[in-house]
Amino acid sequence: MQAPNQDSTHPNSWYAASANQQLEFPRLRGRARTDVCVIGGGYTGLSAALHLRQRGYEVTLLEANRIGWGASGRNGGHVGTGQRVDQASLEQMVGLEHARALWDLGLEAVELVCELIERHAIDCELKQGNLHVAAKASERAGLAEEAEHLEKTYGYSQARYVPPEELAQMTSGQGFHGGLLDMGARHLHPLNYALGLARAAAEAGAQLHEESRVLSYSEGERVSVRTEHGEVDAQYLVLACNGYLESLEPRAAGRIMPINNFMLATEPLDEALARRLIRDDVSMSDSLFVINYWKLSADNRMLFGGGESYTRKFPADIGSFVRKRMLRIYPELADTRIDYGWGGTLAITLNRMPDFARLSQQVFCAQGFSGHGVPTATLAGKLLAEAVSGSAERFDVMARVPTPRFPGGTLLRWPGLVAGMLFFSLRDKLG
Repeated sequence: MQAPNQDSTHPNSWYAASANQQLEFPRLRGRARTDVCVIGGGYTGLSAALHLRQRGYEVTLLEANRIGWGASGRNGGHVGTGQRVDQASLEQMVGLEHARALWDLGLEAVELVCELIERHAIDCELKQGNLHVAAKASERAGLAEEAEHLEKTYGYSQARYVPPEELAQMTSGQGFHGGLLDMGARHLHPLNYALGLARAAAEAGAQLHEESRVLSYSEGERVSVRTEHGEVDAQYLVLACNGYLESLEPRAAGRIMPINNFMLATEPLDEALARRLIRDDVSMSDSLFVINYWKLSADNRMLFGGGESYTRKFPADIGSFVRKRMLRIYPELADTRIDYGWGGTLAITLNRMPDFARLSQQVFCAQGFSGHGVPTATLAGKLLAEAVSGSAERFDVMARVPTPRFPGGTLLRWPGLVAGMLFFSLRDKLG
């Protein structure tokens, strides 16, 4: 592991600028033979590689760009409890018993993130708590009911309803009507977390390769995975590509939609202003369909995420694009300098639940984390390792959740998604 070449870097962001270690892994050249080939160097792939090595498997991981180059190195850094879908909705979707199992896995996901950070001494600004706020008065009662439901049905007492008058003491943010404070949630520096996982996987003996884009693979007695400069011969294949799967695996591509989300980082703020914005240094998010999410960095920058696009094209000035959304909540930041603006691609599913699948006896997949990827993708890697080793019961708890294909498949999913997103965006604006 050496310092990276200057012509092969992570996309410009505050995360890349504040990365606390520089790792470089060689491009795959020639032919390699391994037990498991993992495609994708984000949380899912890195966690899978680490947990597979702990089970004694030889692992070769292939990343098209740099480790943590995709959403794992660019996201909001929220580590939420539960699933992306609330428990009441999950109960309607899969029944109470299955919803309980999903809740337990969601809690385990957060615990796993914390455990890996502690065990491998990953320096990634781990902090506690998330405050989810109601953007509409009509949603106030729902947050109170959710806190009550979590305690009564799931025995979870770390979430509580925050009434508007108390909320006004916790944040100077405008336009909110109460909140749900979850002290079981965490937040962190996402790229430093990904780099820490990579270091742990490499030290455990996984062979990691950057700049090794997979062109195709074929199944036979074993799986043959082809890159531009090399080939991997493996017994099993783990697909951990998420929003960057594209046409590599048609059996999985139709169940996800890649979308772009955007963030900014302000200049460092003085302590008094930072505490006024977020008194208790928790992460925050709102209830809009096109969600806003934000937190403070270790040096008191506002890290604010919001706004989406549904093609590969990013706004010309991402900082200005996101700033408009930030100022609706924090008009007091109107004169604050924006130091960084960046975007990234994630994958959503139709019902916002992740897609876990065994595509054949040799090929496993986990994708579509829909904005809940830090904990869920980390746990996905552990569950994938269990499934490869023949213990698929917990993997199947996730895989049994229905993840329908987008209507029209990969060719026609985009116009339908855009129409739906525009509808919900209009509903957000009209209240």
